Amino acid sequence: MRLVRQNAQWAGRRKLVHGLAAVLAFSMSAVAVGCVERGSGSPAGAPGAPGAAAGGLRPLEAPAEAPRARALAAPAEQARARAARLAAATRWRLLAAPLPAPPPPARKPALHTRRGFEVRGGQRGLPPVLTRVPTRDKVVFLTIDDGYDKDPALPRMMADLKIPYTAFLTDYLVKDDYAYFRRLRASGATLHNHTLSHPYLPKLGYAQQRREICGMQEVMEREYGHRPTLLRPPYGNYNRDTLLAARSCGIEAVPLWNEEIALDRWDYRELDRKLHAGDIVLTHFSGRGEWQGTMQDMVRAFLRAVTAQGFAVARLEDYL
Repeated sequence: MRLVRQNAQWAGRRKLVHGLAAVLAFSMSAVAVGCVERGSGSPAGAPGAPGAAAGGLRPLEAPAEAPRARALAAPAEQARARAARLAAATRWRLLAAPLPAPPPPARKPALHTRRGFEVRGGQRGLPPVLTRVPTRDKVVFLTIDDGYDKDPALPRMMADLKIPYTAFLTDYLVKDDYAYFRRLRASGATLHNHTLSHPYLPKLGYAQQRREICGMQEVMEREYGHRPTLLRPPYGNYNRDTLLAARSCGIEAVPLWNEEIALDRWDYRELDRKLHAGDIVLTHFSGRGEWQGTMQDMVRAFLRAVTAQGFAVARLEDYL
């Protein structure tokens, strides 16, 4: 009986020793796997990484460090951007750096024809005619018409200051130098339709208006690789045939303007003679032949005025 009890005790001790050895072996293998994963090319626990399915050790410090690094980098990047804007403003003799535009809206606003700008017979199904973009962002939009003056420094100035703008081009004024407007596009401009020959459209019939608008669409596609979606009718004049023809040519909106500027004056559509959020501002490709200065002088005067009133210049196409 004593021998039986001793054999049973030894057997129990052997089971306990084997169990402890198994636990120890498992622990050592887990540590080994974790060490291999930390030194391998794949992050521990990532899909396809060694030991991921077995619950290998994960480098806990990486997720915690990345957000902190980004948080530290953001103010530095903002400071560099402010310094770059200030340096550009100094180069172009501005009193203050232009304000940066906010991010484009996640959803573009619904567009409706401005009251009083409807055509006879109603606007249903026709491109909306607007002078201001519906937005609460404190932004205005710079648009430049025709294409007569081709200031060689303007592309460099607008690129340096990072000012977005929209050019409405007339073929008879740009065809002597299509390449100039490619440079403008590279400097931040978007190019749209201002007809072939700049006629007073309401005097023309539907077929003639369509030839003016669709013909310029073909020029734009040939020279610049796209068919515009925006039309500015010459002098801001249009009728129902204009909008019908524009729609048939792929035009989606007709932005007019709330302010027209020259080097020495601002003309306001609104009686309060103030800038408003979303205002579309018009000027022309003009130079010393039309006013006492250059396109650079005009842009400088425009930026000084809008910046002093707390407005940034945004890209019109981000909102239309």
